[in-house]
Amino acid sequence: MAGRLLVAGLLLSVIGAGSAISDDGSQFVDLWEGNAPGESERSHGTPLPQRPDENPPATRITAITAPTLERFDSDPETKNGASVVILPGGGYRYCVVDKEGSEIAQWFNKLGVTAFVLRYRTIRESDRDRNEAWRRPVQDTQRAVRWVRSHSKEFGLDPNRIGVIGFSAGGNAAAITVGSKSSHYTDGDEIDQASCVPDFAMLIYPWNLVRDETLELIPEIEIDSQTPPTILVHAHDDHSTSLSSIAFYAELKRNDVPAELHIYETGGHGYGMRPVAGSVVETWPARVEDWLRNRGLLAQSP
Repeated sequence: MAGRLLVAGLLLSVIGAGSAISDDGSQFVDLWEGNAPGESERSHGTPLPQRPDENPPATRITAITAPTLERFDSDPETKNGASVVILPGGGYRYCVVDKEGSEIAQWFNKLGVTAFVLRYRTIRESDRDRNEAWRRPVQDTQRAVRWVRSHSKEFGLDPNRIGVIGFSAGGNAAAITVGSKSSHYTDGDEIDQASCVPDFAMLIYPWNLVRDETLELIPEIEIDSQTPPTILVHAHDDHSTSLSSIAFYAELKRNDVPAELHIYETGGHGYGMRPVAGSVVETWPARVEDWLRNRGLLAQSP
């Protein structure tokens, strides 16, 4: 897995704007033509050393200033027209691109859903205001939703069935995206004429949705009756407190937005779809599949 990612990264570095195909058939594309908003350089990032205590290991990419989408197509016989943009976690310092990226994409493909793993821009040590760490990833998420919507006909997708799923910090970015009333960057090209609001959302152990020691949502999240339907998954023993998901769900309930909330007693944080000893938290994909199916999101496009 790491080798595949490194090869694709090298291809992207060589070709610059454009696309590169990895050895498993997934395709990388640059999210922005030219520099992303506020950037003066273009880097697809650097893999961090793998952690010796992880089995299997996870791949973490840091120092990203040129975000990319990696497209995973489902089998043509099962493809149903739905799509999802996947936002890995990593505390905004890096993107965990396999455990919370490609592994999730391959699961969605089995459901007939086309998946796009977003390698959003990561925070830099020179960034002084860490309260603004969300801004670049949210800009990239909004752009990604618009990019998929703009290319929906090309990829045989339904422009009205585009979702987002975010893990940890990626869940924070996804939550701000679904709770935003407008774009967080200045619209530019034709792609930016498409809506940046996803049609549904899945927040998996989302991080930092509430103010410290309160249940008040952070000010960047604005929920109303037009907020997309959302499912949330958390663990009771997560150090990134499940109260965050409870507060988000409560606001969805107050605004009569269709929603589900699942809290497992154990599981901790950062598991992706991998098993956790002494827990059944790895069964959350079945809850999400049920929710997607009940909402008609796994049905074939007309």
